[in-house]
Amino acid sequence: MNATPATAGRAVTSREARELRRALGHFATGVTVVTCRRGSLLHGATVNSFTSVSLDPPLALVALGRRTRAAALLDAGPYVVNLLGEDQRDLAVHFAGGPSAGAVPWVRPDGDRPRLGGTLGHLVCRPWRTYDGGDHTLHVGRVEEFAAGGGRPLLFYRGVFPRLMTEEDERAGPGPDGSTAVWSFCLDGPGPVREQFVTDHETRK
Repeated sequence: MNATPATAGRAVTSREARELRRALGHFATGVTVVTCRRGSLLHGATVNSFTSVSLDPPLALVALGRRTRAAALLDAGPYVVNLLGEDQRDLAVHFAGGPSAGAVPWVRPDGDRPRLGGTLGHLVCRPWRTYDGGDHTLHVGRVEEFAAGGGRPLLFYRGVFPRLMTEEDERAGPGPDGSTAVWSFCLDGPGPVREQFVTDHETRK
């Protein structure tokens, strides 16, 4: 393990930024798609910087790149945080600016709180507070509605979507390289988190 010195009081170099991204990539997260309707357009952005904040009042936070249009859209009205399941990696890639996943499974696309079907759950939020987060904006929303179901979550770790091992995987034992990891899809391969993981996507009616 290589230690990188603290950067307090000075600008971060590009090399330090890369190393920091690599270090942060070792923290496994779930994956969400934040959706909203503004005017006649449906919008969605893949976000893995998501966390619960408070139960009373019920608050949840998403962090969006300051330069993305999604950051401005979230302040303009209600939005939905969709918690993706293991079988929805195509949607995660699609709403991160990747190839089309085919027909998007919109639910209530004509309302002001469109969400995605087939997810593990969703949180309908209304803007509550916005905070400066450096090159990101921290959006705290008050949860007005929510639902949760069953299933296995979509995970993001070091630039890939691994999946939780099943009993069948455990019985099969380690692979030829001795590893027991199960990698179901790769964005950039093991390494830094994609710098532009949060990206707008629009779907016209």
